[in-house]
Amino acid sequence: MLKRDPIFWWASGVFVAALVLFAITENQSWLTLMIGSYLLRPTLASLGVGRKKIDERQMTIHYRSGNIAFAVMMIACVIAAVKLEAENNHAFELFAMAIVIGLATKALFNVILVKDYRAAAAKIIISAGLLIALFGSFEAGSLAGRLMQTIPGLGIAAVGLLSRKYPRPIGLVIMVATALLLLVILGKGLTWASLGTAAIVGVPLILAALCLFSRDKIDGKSEPQSAA
Repeated sequence: MLKRDPIFWWASGVFVAALVLFAITENQSWLTLMIGSYLLRPTLASLGVGRKKIDERQMTIHYRSGNIAFAVMMIACVIAAVKLEAENNHAFELFAMAIVIGLATKALFNVILVKDYRAAAAKIIISAGLLIALFGSFEAGSLAGRLMQTIPGLGIAAVGLLSRKYPRPIGLVIMVATALLLLVILGKGLTWASLGTAAIVGVPLILAALCLFSRDKIDGKSEPQSAA
């Protein structure tokens, strides 16, 4: 039987607040609280908060149900996007954006939660650079134009290769490069597509830069041994 600890009562309170908000306003913002009530415990556990109040059985249940729910949600988004595109309704772009953001978030935390921050930063920067190069090549018509459009992304990927050896200087470079990229992306207009692109590109690169300024869990354990 699942434990009824403080996290359970907080989640229950958020759930009740969601129902009250919907009853009063009938606004779709109540869904945010509903999501929060269901994801409060597994999110805290994944981030290492409140792990003493959750047993291994609960962790296994949350892990398995979370993966199944994520897969079902992705499939539902794909079906909705295909349906809207067939109806020539450009709202399908919102579902496509949700799919990309969801997959990018999962991939991002797969490397960050290992707590090998320099390795995580390198993987994030290289992946983001290759992604920028790929999408940049789609915007040009000629072969020469496509090659030119891939240069910024390939440059970021190359910088990622150097991030383990020069973490802090590369962290500063990535911060500056990210700011310039966001200016270019958002300079084209504040549309859903530009905002989504800015989030998909900007958030991982900023997190990668912060990782380069952080001390690895592995490094923290190894330093006292070298001093001895």
